[in-house]
Amino acid sequence: MKVAVYSQYPKKQSEQALDVLTKALYKRKAAVFLEKEFYNDIINEFQHTSNYNTFETLDKSFDLLISIGGDGTILRAITFVKDLNIPIVGINTGRLGFLATIQTEDIEEAIENIYKKKYSLSKRTLLSIETSPENKDILDLDFALNEIAISRKNTTSMITVETKLNGEYLTSYWSDGLIIATPTGSTGYSLSCAGPVITPDTTSFVLTPIAPHNLSARPLVIEDSFTIELKVSGREDNYLVSLDSRIATLSNNTIITIKKAPFTINMIELDGSSFLTTLRKKLLWGEDNRN
Repeated sequence: MKVAVYSQYPKKQSEQALDVLTKALYKRKAAVFLEKEFYNDIINEFQHTSNYNTFETLDKSFDLLISIGGDGTILRAITFVKDLNIPIVGINTGRLGFLATIQTEDIEEAIENIYKKKYSLSKRTLLSIETSPENKDILDLDFALNEIAISRKNTTSMITVETKLNGEYLTSYWSDGLIIATPTGSTGYSLSCAGPVITPDTTSFVLTPIAPHNLSARPLVIEDSFTIELKVSGREDNYLVSLDSRIATLSNNTIITIKKAPFTINMIELDGSSFLTTLRKKLLWGEDNRN
């Protein structure tokens, strides 16, 4: 098996997880490739670095990508996978971990189950974005797994986000911004802004305003076949658009078009685990002593 490993921060927890992961993979004679920047970050700290190959880009020869970190690390990892259909699994050395669900103490068992194919693939829908005029910071990586968010820049004043669905005017959100989230992203930024939780296999997106001035502006769930068109106005000439953790600056005359991306991301879901199990654990549902 040819395995790519990605991590953002060479902190102690990641190095410990990498050590355990390495032993589990080499025991099964896997070819292990570390993302080059991650390799360079740990080369002077980690004793086994001489055993690793490195990668800067991925191709279809890879069988698996393993992310070490939190959910944000997985969001970065998908920029390497793109439309290659390489399965992804996450080892959680971060905090919440809706996407990265394997704990360090469970790595050996998880790798064994992956080799025995005791897992299913959860196909995750993505968002794609186009801007008119084009923006060079968006062109190369024009997709997001969690959400695309519009937000104010260099001002404390609200912005107005004129919103159309399939060419029909919906409303103009007067707010700090607007989040367009996938089902995967419904447990992220959207949830913190009172958006609904949506199961990953749902064919929907959710529009969640950020601190709207009009309290009647509520989150809206739509079919993922819809085309969303946005135009922003405000006191400043520019505003921010974020694609998961990647940020670009756009001018107020820019038209943003958001659609369902033409490819999906394959998340490994090990036997015995599920989105509902993760939801209960991470949100502590049922933990209230009054239940």
